[in-house]
Amino acid sequence: MTSLIAATAFFVLLHLLVSGTRLRTTLTGVIGEGPYMGVFSLASVAGLVWLGFAYAAARGQGGIWWGATATGKYVQLGLTLLAFLLIVPGLTTPNPTSVKQEGALDKPDAIKGMLRITRHPFLWGVAIWAGGHLLVNGDAPSLLLFGGLFVLAVFGTASIDAKRKAALGAKYEAFMAQTSNIPFAAILSGRQKLSLGEIGWWRLLLAVVIWAALVGVHRMAFGVSALP
Repeated sequence: MTSLIAATAFFVLLHLLVSGTRLRTTLTGVIGEGPYMGVFSLASVAGLVWLGFAYAAARGQGGIWWGATATGKYVQLGLTLLAFLLIVPGLTTPNPTSVKQEGALDKPDAIKGMLRITRHPFLWGVAIWAGGHLLVNGDAPSLLLFGGLFVLAVFGTASIDAKRKAALGAKYEAFMAQTSNIPFAAILSGRQKLSLGEIGWWRLLLAVVIWAALVGVHRMAFGVSALP
């Protein structure tokens, strides 16, 4: 459990207290933007690997507050599908909140497809995915892993907005005014309209295929079935 606690703290704090803060500005000023991105990417990958091994080693330790029920697993399957419907289009759609994609703001059609739903589709997908896993995993190691990823994803949206706003100024403020952080908030407020065609049917289909494949191999890959 000690290693999992340390790994979770490292991964969360790396992204919330380094990326998008004055510390990042200081580091890029000393070593340059390119080297910083390289070191940060390596540290992120190392943190993920550490998290995975630490979680596997900690399984069965600590207390258990709730377990998986058939109803909970059905809900979790639905939440995971929703998560992938955000994650896959989010990763494949040009987005000024993504690394090295700030130039998307200069396009006249910068806000389209998934960005009409939320300007942070990938992070909200991760948050929903983590929340779904928390629903069916009430043991201490899972609370640390999935709880840490949930917190990182939710607060990461605000961190990215602050970083982009500081770097891009009024241009990004205008983008924020026309979009929403919370999914569907801009649509419900009338600032945007839902357009599934703009998202791209191939992106939605790919998301469903990946979700179904992961459900199918979940027992083999992770030792527990995702199905009720």
